[in-house]
Amino acid sequence: MKNPAIKIQKTELLSDNWYILNKVTFDYQKKDDSWITQKREVYDRGNGAAILLYNAQQKTVILTRQFRLPTYLNGNETGMMIEVCAGLLDEDHPEQCIIRETEEETGYRITKVDKVMETYMSPGAVTEILYLFVGEYDESMKVSDGGGVEHEEENIDVIEMSYDEAYAMIESGEIKDAKTIMLLQYAKIKNLV
Repeated sequence: MKNPAIKIQKTELLSDNWYILNKVTFDYQKKDDSWITQKREVYDRGNGAAILLYNAQQKTVILTRQFRLPTYLNGNETGMMIEVCAGLLDEDHPEQCIIRETEEETGYRITKVDKVMETYMSPGAVTEILYLFVGEYDESMKVSDGGGVEHEEENIDVIEMSYDEAYAMIESGEIKDAKTIMLLQYAKIKNLV
C-alpha cells in the first residue's frame, strides 16, 4: 500500500552512465497536515546480496579484499576494503545470486545458504535492498581460486582467516564495511563459529 502522505510530482533522469541517478520532486504531508515540496537525488543500482562464509569446525571465515574507489576518495588511503562476498542481483533471486557470486569471487561452490536479514544500507540516497546470508564452507567445496569474473573487471583477493581475527578487525578499524560488520556480529550473536 502506497503512503498517502507522499505524492511524487516529477522524476528527472540525471545519469544512466553506470547505474541510474534520478532527481525526484515530491510532496510530503507533515504531522500537522501541511504539505511541503522536497527534491532529492536517488541512486538506483539495483538490489544486492552478501554472505559470510564460515567453517564452524575450523573457526574460520572467508572474506575478500578489493579496491573501492568511493572509499579512496573519502579517506581510505589505499582504497582497499576487506568485505564479505557480495554482488548485485541480475534477473535472479537473492539466494541464486549469492551462490553464483560466492563461486565467482571466492572459488567455493556452495549449495545451501541461510538468509539472515534484508537491509537498506544507505536509505537517504540509495534504493538498494541488500539481502544478507550466512553459509558453511569446507575445503571439499573449493572449485577454483575465485577472484571475480574477468569481463566484470573484478580483481578480488580471497582471504581465509580465523573468525576471532576477523572480528578483532572491526575494533582495529581494518574492517569498516557495514555489511561485513553486520554479518560478523550476527555470527557472534548466534554462536555460528
